[in-house]
Amino acid sequence: MSRRAAGRIRRVAVVTGTRAEYGSLCSPMRAIAEHPRLRLQLVVTGMHLLKRFGHTVDQIVADGWRIAARIPMQRGDDDPLDQAAGLARGVEGLARFFEQARSDIVVVLGDRIEALAGALAAVTTGRCVAHIHGGDVAAGDFDESLRHAITRLAHLHLAATRRSARRIVRMGEQPWRVHLVGAPGLDRARELLQQTPRPPAPTGQTLVVQHAYGRPAEVERRTALMILDALAAAGLRRIVLYPNTDRGHRGVLRAIEQHRRRWGPQQVEVHRSLPRDDYLRLLIRCDLLIGNSSSGIIEAPLLGVPSIDVGTRQAGREPGGRSVLRVPERPRAIRDAIARARRMRPRRGGRSVYGDGRAGQRIADVLARVSLTPELLRKQITY
Repeated sequence: MSRRAAGRIRRVAVVTGTRAEYGSLCSPMRAIAEHPRLRLQLVVTGMHLLKRFGHTVDQIVADGWRIAARIPMQRGDDDPLDQAAGLARGVEGLARFFEQARSDIVVVLGDRIEALAGALAAVTTGRCVAHIHGGDVAAGDFDESLRHAITRLAHLHLAATRRSARRIVRMGEQPWRVHLVGAPGLDRARELLQQTPRPPAPTGQTLVVQHAYGRPAEVERRTALMILDALAAAGLRRIVLYPNTDRGHRGVLRAIEQHRRRWGPQQVEVHRSLPRDDYLRLLIRCDLLIGNSSSGIIEAPLLGVPSIDVGTRQAGREPGGRSVLRVPERPRAIRDAIARARRMRPRRGGRSVYGDGRAGQRIADVLARVSLTPELLRKQITY
């Protein structure tokens, strides 16, 4: 890279495909947009473009972000080929955009096919890949394999915890590529914590976020119903969010509709999606969070909300605090965990293995100062 090229403003493409990682990406995007040496290129794909799942691209626009490209991927019909075909469409569409927009760095987060598509498109067009939340462990569907595949493709690793950073190095990555930044999902959560008072007494409400993770739709339906029925038996009002597009999601959707028809809207409130701030404020006001979302592991402990992690989707992920209860998919275990969680009153804003809520600025600083040299793009395993 020439001296002139090294000093110019860097074009940073950030790829978002779901409401969950969009919420975590907002802080880094804000820091990138405000950094004098960086220019943000926001690319929207995946679930964001599906009406059935809330068409959350509209929320991104409402939040004031300028979208540089919209790249269709999945159709959201739960067909076994949908993920594979969506990945292919994503790689092609993203690669074309990176070339046309002359992106210098591509930022992806997590372990979904949208992140893998972004990483593949970037690597094959000769761009630097920066990966947030690499080195984490979470079984999911094929999430674990995708996350570590992205790690092997990435040139910069923006790790959320010390353990994840060490794991990346043990995977054969050169230590100088690894930067401990924390979880960017905590950045806005810490801000809202100062603005949102804690309810003085239990509200009788619980937030339910249950995702499919690759099993038959009927298995996913029974599991989601098991959780919802246990909450009904405990006398808690249920606020339920739609699942993501992972395989088997039709079963979760059927369970939600079946439960809502039985109990009615006074007991069961359903949302296809929620804006990030609304979601976090709602979480603060609820007695507990239950399901298998990473927000129960990372954000809920910081916000002082007990969470119940059901099943193995998040198996291996580091809990953000002692208020995270992990239970198998069995009715008795779920009922006992609900009773235990309702007796908890965790401290808000405590220390977390996921950092101090300043990850976004650290990420922007790394992207601005790293030397975009041939050595950065030329990877070699260390063992």
